[in-house]
Amino acid sequence: MTLKNVNEELLFKLIEQNLAALEVLVGYNIRNEIKLFRISSDLIPFGSSWANNLPWPERYAEDFKRIGAKIRGSGMRVSLHPGQYTVLNSPDDTVARNAALDLDYHNLILDLLGLGQEHKIILHLGGVYNDKTAAKNRFIERWLALSPGVRSRLVLENDDRLFNISDVIDVSCRTGIPVVYDNLHNKTNPADPGVSDLDWIRAVAGTWQTADGKPKIHYSQQNPEKKPGAHSTTIYIDPFLDFYKTLPDVDIMLEVKDKNLSAVKCLNCTSNRGISALEAEWGRYKYSILEHDPAAYQAIRTLLKDKERYPAVEMYRLIEQALATRINVGNAVNAAQHVWGYFKYKAEPAEKKRWENALQKYISGSATLASVKNALQKLAQKHEVDYLNNGYYFSL
Repeated sequence: MTLKNVNEELLFKLIEQNLAALEVLVGYNIRNEIKLFRISSDLIPFGSSWANNLPWPERYAEDFKRIGAKIRGSGMRVSLHPGQYTVLNSPDDTVARNAALDLDYHNLILDLLGLGQEHKIILHLGGVYNDKTAAKNRFIERWLALSPGVRSRLVLENDDRLFNISDVIDVSCRTGIPVVYDNLHNKTNPADPGVSDLDWIRAVAGTWQTADGKPKIHYSQQNPEKKPGAHSTTIYIDPFLDFYKTLPDVDIMLEVKDKNLSAVKCLNCTSNRGISALEAEWGRYKYSILEHDPAAYQAIRTLLKDKERYPAVEMYRLIEQALATRINVGNAVNAAQHVWGYFKYKAEPAEKKRWENALQKYISGSATLASVKNALQKLAQKHEVDYLNNGYYFSL
């Protein structure tokens, strides 16, 4: 939705959809024991501007209370991260006022959910405007004018271009604002290349008070095919574990393209959740792995036969290896035919014909693999095959 087509009826419809989606996501996190989660700032479209005078907080109060109760009851900790246009230290007073309104909106979301001070709003310092010292001073001046609720929840993060971790710690020392350390931002915009991640993490941990909850960091890996600072497609497990084993007791927010898949991977590899947890996750990956690398598929099946072991790291190494392998037509067709087996006796003649046509066109090179998967996904949705609908074959 854009400002060109915004209206009250459409806005309320989108808010209902967004809150329903948020509740589904919270439920997923609870089932998978994901304890740290970032709520989208777009939960309420135009929440700090056009929608500011609409009665959405009252209209959806019960929805917020219900979702908030689930978050609190599970011990989950949530945060919000305003976007790049929320610049509190801008020399333009209008931009700064709008930034303050946006922070009020983010704070209201957490208030409506009934969440305490340990649930945070993460912000960058903003722009330098040719004078870093003045920019930091202007941020502090504007921060002092914010509402008490916003100030109690605000945390600062080092960015990848302008304000490094030393700059952010400096502002924290002058204000008491807690600091989130971002390891990839520090690689692209280091304060001191001679200081380790662990040293910075220990330094920022001291900026958190008891009421703020456990110190929090952002962890990501560089995408080798993109510009410095671009997040990787997945969190590769070996470098993550090398990083993880050095850490003090902190909360870790993963920033990565495959989102929950990496979260579950890291949880499975840092605690023994039982062989059944690995088998369940393997069931979601299996057809994607089969289409990439049949040898890895067989290796994982063999690995999981020993019910006395918990080979999480070995399994994910094989998954990463397989997903890095280019798909060839033969393997893709083999995997698709395995998936088709779920509908072999359910599909109507017309559906079978569409599937066969899609497959033959792909084999001949006149259609993409996505068209084959699309045909299979429609069948999985129609026939409510949860094993496929909850798996990763249609999304990886």
